[in-house]
Amino acid sequence: MEKDNAILTKSYEFAIRIVKMYQHLSQEKKEFVLSKQVLSSGTSIGANVEGGNW
Repeated sequence: MEKDNAILTKSYEFAIRIVKMYQHLSQEKKEFVLSKQVLSSGTSIGANVEGGNW
């Protein structure tokens, strides 16, 4: 990951926050279909940004 690319940095940090939120919901037994969808879409942002750089 390039250090000077703000979008990649922010999308990576966002994905980490999403994963932590999902883990918290799983531990609290409040895991729903929506939380799985948020995990999927929240972590795919970085991949989409990286794919757009090609």
